[in-house]
Amino acid sequence: MAAVLLRRFSKLIPRNGLIKTYSGDSVRVVILPSSSCSYEDSVRITVSGLEPRQRVELRSLLQDDKGVVFRAAARYQADRSGELDLSRHASLGGSYTGVEPMGLFWSMEADVPHSKVVKRDASTPLFVHIEASSGGKTLAQATNERHFAVQGVRRVPVRDGRIRGTLFIPPGEGPFPAVVDLYTLGGILCEPRAALLASNGFVTLALALYGYQDMPRKVDKIELEYFEEALTFLQNLPEVKKTGVGIVSISKSGELALAMASFLPNVKATAWINGNIANVLFPLHYKDIVLPPLSENVERITTTASGILDIRDVLNDPMDKENRSRVIPIERASCNFLFIASEDDRNWNSVYYAEQASKILKAHGKTNYDVVTYPKAGHFLEIPYMPHYPSGIHAAVGQAVAFGGEPKAHAVAQVDTWKRLLEFFKKHLEFADGRLKSLL
Repeated sequence: MAAVLLRRFSKLIPRNGLIKTYSGDSVRVVILPSSSCSYEDSVRITVSGLEPRQRVELRSLLQDDKGVVFRAAARYQADRSGELDLSRHASLGGSYTGVEPMGLFWSMEADVPHSKVVKRDASTPLFVHIEASSGGKTLAQATNERHFAVQGVRRVPVRDGRIRGTLFIPPGEGPFPAVVDLYTLGGILCEPRAALLASNGFVTLALALYGYQDMPRKVDKIELEYFEEALTFLQNLPEVKKTGVGIVSISKSGELALAMASFLPNVKATAWINGNIANVLFPLHYKDIVLPPLSENVERITTTASGILDIRDVLNDPMDKENRSRVIPIERASCNFLFIASEDDRNWNSVYYAEQASKILKAHGKTNYDVVTYPKAGHFLEIPYMPHYPSGIHAAVGQAVAFGGEPKAHAVAQVDTWKRLLEFFKKHLEFADGRLKSLL
């Protein structure tokens, strides 16, 4: 089926940078307000020229940088005038039901199990192809070109000393506030998030942890000096304000972000998404300080009904007396914190960790934090409208594990998380408001 859809959509794939729209006799699929937009923006999809009350199926498809196909499908019925508007009309079944203007985007699933959308170079867009069909006949098609970087954002690969990553610089003279974007294990950069942050006015460094390019594939310790060098690198850029740096993190990088805020200078705002408050996996070194990793009990691993591992409770409680030396001393930090946690995170108990972080800060007289939790959301809270990633091959486990989340609730959480991230950094990083996205 994926091959058939790719052949159908081949006439839509841009070959000269232009979007092509194909329609049948009189049926048209239209993407409003434009077929080209920022990835963080919602669009309105309409179908016109249908027969009154005609039943149609809408399909969406994208192919990521690894060649993996993601797709969704939903059944609709046109109104009496032969029109269909996804912002007003309900899906009758398929990948989702009800009125969901962006349902064809967030509900897409991969043809290859345990896959997430991979975008290695966020200076180029992803293309989401939309097809309307009825009775097995294609009626019309259109393509949504979704950009991570607005016009003028510069993408600069970074190889400075031992620092590896990708730098995104907003258009204009600056100087701009800066953010370090930390992702997780396995040599992965979160270029889409970093590019979108740059599109909103932040110089953003997507920083590799290890296993990226010529970095060691395996490590036995993590040195905080590496992250200190990254902060210095950013602060020395002429495009960057010298008033302090923000950090956004997720999963394993969560405790690294907390350590940066606790031990390193010039960190003003730290966003922690579904992370830990204790050091995990490897010893964390900084000068003469060593934080050992939190221990685990593999007997607490269970198996889901679909046969994959649930590792949510494998780690021991960091608040137990014998584990307190593993907890990041966030009471030392002077920055502002945003803790975002999903209640159905199956990677680990993020809500519990966020609650304990707030208790630690409160016990030390701190009020510099906010905690936000999302019911039914899973571990990988990505940028808005990115397809849900419910399970994947865990770099530390070496097998498929559950990440949790109900697709619709997870999609809502992703939109809200993004809004809160932007508000958080704008508030605490001396942001000069602008309209960069108008440059698309």
